[in-house]
Amino acid sequence: MPSVDDGRNKKILLELVKQPHNNRCADCGAADPEWASYKLGVFLCLNCSGIHRSLSSRVKSIKLDFWEDELVEFMKASGNASNRAVFEKAVPVFYYRPQENDCSTLREQWIRAKYERMEFTGETKFPPLPYNTGFYEGMLWKKGKEKMQFLKRKFVLVEREFTLSYYNKENESKGPKAVISIKDLNATFQPEKIDHPHGLQITYQGDDHTRSLYVYHESAQEIVTWYNAIRAARYAYLKTAYPTGTDEELIPKITTNYLKEGYMEKTGPLHKEAFKRRWFVLDSGNRKLLYFKHHLDAAELGVIFIGTEEKGYSVKECEPKNARRNKWKYGITVETPWRQFVFMCEQEKEQKEWIQAIAQVLQRPMTPQDYTIFFKKRT
Repeated sequence: MPSVDDGRNKKILLELVKQPHNNRCADCGAADPEWASYKLGVFLCLNCSGIHRSLSSRVKSIKLDFWEDELVEFMKASGNASNRAVFEKAVPVFYYRPQENDCSTLREQWIRAKYERMEFTGETKFPPLPYNTGFYEGMLWKKGKEKMQFLKRKFVLVEREFTLSYYNKENESKGPKAVISIKDLNATFQPEKIDHPHGLQITYQGDDHTRSLYVYHESAQEIVTWYNAIRAARYAYLKTAYPTGTDEELIPKITTNYLKEGYMEKTGPLHKEAFKRRWFVLDSGNRKLLYFKHHLDAAELGVIFIGTEEKGYSVKECEPKNARRNKWKYGITVETPWRQFVFMCEQEKEQKEWIQAIAQVLQRPMTPQDYTIFFKKRT
């Protein structure tokens, strides 16, 4: 039986995990992974290692577990780069690759798609995967108007028409309840907000308002398939709308996660009106700060465009003096060329997070599309 020097083996592993291709989690990109799958030969973060363990993949801690010589040799011969060359060979350009802060549903289905279903090895040809067909339909649980009541509704996605439709009844004879253009559509996972691990928020422009649908499916695989089918249709639309756009430019526009959400108190334009609690959403992709009466409302009460400092926009802490009935004490002032907005946060931590998030949008240069919105406000 060969001798085993555990100290030497751990030193080798710690050197391996410092290499450029191994110093981030193979699945979510988290920095400084401390775990490894010795079945696949990849280095993983703690969260992704737990998902691998649930899939019966053999996982060890680099620092805490005992490593045999032959396993260390396998890790030396493998690594994240060679693994990706096999299991991520044919990932569609529109397919969402989860990051470390994404919800567990997205990360788990990414891992299952790669290693369990082997969707991206380039060998899956028939039947075509649902997000590659340009057409997808199925049943989703959609939030109705009454509180948290979710009802089963049929959804149909047609890429060639750039539309997403849903029906109020299973009987299609009366036609769809709504036909939504892919043009301004966004989809983002919201498990905590919707209070379901597979919760998805779909937003779109309608009647001069940003409309929101809140949906979920019992199957994690199904809701992630819907998400990537929507992304496929959005990518096809963007390629049509911006024919000279590169993938590097278009991929970030397919769907965007909101930079920050949460309740703040808001007063009126004179700063003398009573503060009212509102749910705020910072959509950094569209430079919009939207506010709603409640967190699952279908339409916003108002929208604040966030430009750049050179155009007269700013954000800072404040202590409002004239406003009435503000229960929360940590103030924020958002200055625009047309109005000063005052908000109150319940905790200092939230105040600082909101200021940092809004400042991040302020510092980003505006696109030609942003300037169109800016000049429209001026007129």
